[in-house]
Amino acid sequence: MKVISRLATAGVFAVSTALTGAVAFAADYTLTISSWAPPTHGINAKMWPTFTKMVEDATDGRVTADLKLGIAPPPAQFDLVQDGAADLSIIFHGYQPGRFVTAKMIELPGYEGSAEAASVAYWRAYEKYLKQADEHRGVKLIALHTHGPAQLHTHEKVTQLDQINGLKLRVPGGVGSDVGAALGATGIQVPAPKVYETLASKAADGVVMPMESRKGFKLTEVAENVYEMPGGFYRGSFAFIMNEDAFKNLPEDIQQALEEKVFGEPLSRAIGQVWDEIDQEGRQATMDAGNNSINEASDADRAAYQPVADEVTASVIEEVSKTGVDAQAARDFIAETMKNYGK
Repeated sequence: MKVISRLATAGVFAVSTALTGAVAFAADYTLTISSWAPPTHGINAKMWPTFTKMVEDATDGRVTADLKLGIAPPPAQFDLVQDGAADLSIIFHGYQPGRFVTAKMIELPGYEGSAEAASVAYWRAYEKYLKQADEHRGVKLIALHTHGPAQLHTHEKVTQLDQINGLKLRVPGGVGSDVGAALGATGIQVPAPKVYETLASKAADGVVMPMESRKGFKLTEVAENVYEMPGGFYRGSFAFIMNEDAFKNLPEDIQQALEEKVFGEPLSRAIGQVWDEIDQEGRQATMDAGNNSINEASDADRAAYQPVADEVTASVIEEVSKTGVDAQAARDFIAETMKNYGK
């Protein structure tokens, strides 16, 4: 079996999965995936298996993938792939402030629609507007996606927007951090895998994350209450990336099959669908917990949040415009694509 991975496994905590069974044993090429979320999180339990099945189907089983966890912390994943220590990874753009400015366009509050719709709109906006910024240079970008609308998760119940002022909140970077600051919260930036211990130790009053985190990061145990803003406070931006040499080393017919059937919009759509599923699982876990609550923002709070959202949006459009991207056009394109998605 030819193996593209150059990752040494000795001394590294890793979890490998035969993601789709016997096909993996017949593959000619095995790509190594580095992932940082917990083993049971939807990223690892559903997204990477979805990716691997798409790759195997597109290449008639000639290419598969091997998932490894715990290789490096989330902010190091881009450089890990660029350097060839792994073939593939998922990155959250907000973990590296200033490096992925145009990613903020999909994170803005006010978009209406599912994670699937947002992810498809994101890829199309990238192709039409954002690509020229070349912010993923050094790796091959193979998909873009978002999580669902981010909500506030706290131990002490929050039922009004003005209660956020003065709270110490874990924020993710990107627009999530901008929104937290605009609402008067003190931001603490830690990667998602550290959220549970951050809340358990009372180092933060709460976090702003999508509903999947109720299950994926066990927030039902340490942040029993959700304050839900319809449409969310923001959406997080992710990318699936691949080492350029790992792709170039595949035969040309396999490269073509992956480009046509997997990479880009097909994979972005599939990952967005998965996120919609795990958001629903997180909501159900909250309802099943017994001591959890979901408190929806009132009409007055929705109205009070709109000027905050408008201010953050205007600031981001100005920031992204400095990269040479037509940020207003990109924002309008995303909103329109999401609005009409599936119609």
